[in-house]
Amino acid sequence: MDLDKVIKSRRSIKEYKAKKPDWRPILEAIDTAKYAPCAGNIFTLKFILVDDLKKIEQIGDACQQDFVKKAQYVVVVCSNPDMLIKNFKDKGKEYNKQQAGAALQNFLLKLEERGLSTCWTAIFVEDMIRRILKIPENVEIEAVFPIGIKSEEPKTRKMKVDLDTFIRFNDYKTTKINPPKKIDV
Repeated sequence: MDLDKVIKSRRSIKEYKAKKPDWRPILEAIDTAKYAPCAGNIFTLKFILVDDLKKIEQIGDACQQDFVKKAQYVVVVCSNPDMLIKNFKDKGKEYNKQQAGAALQNFLLKLEERGLSTCWTAIFVEDMIRRILKIPENVEIEAVFPIGIKSEEPKTRKMKVDLDTFIRFNDYKTTKINPPKKIDV
């Protein structure tokens, strides 16, 4: 699948087939996260792959969203920003969030390419997830990703935002590019 197609076809899916997908494409998707930009080349993420159905149900309770319980796998992504804070002071926490977002986009796109579906879930009772998965207090829980095979094709999505509404040229207010008056050849 080409990159444009993967980017444009990725959706948040909340309905999964009961069939358990192969776990290897999930590991491939996790592996792609390491190719995202990292401040100081310091990779801060940990991915917890959960296939224990009891734990998945508990994580679903912590997310207060029933669709999470229907997934065959759940990936919980965590980060420890300590080294970034040590190296970049106040900016370290910000860099940690930026690189987590970039890494998770790689992860999402690889899942899509491999025919798996998920929904980025960021609302959860953190203490419950921490307790279920024995996550230390100094580690941040970034997101929860229930993973499965989509049970139906989502509707075609129409983008609500046109490029003209969010591109600017040379400063924040300029919405049109001015071509050079003369091109030397």
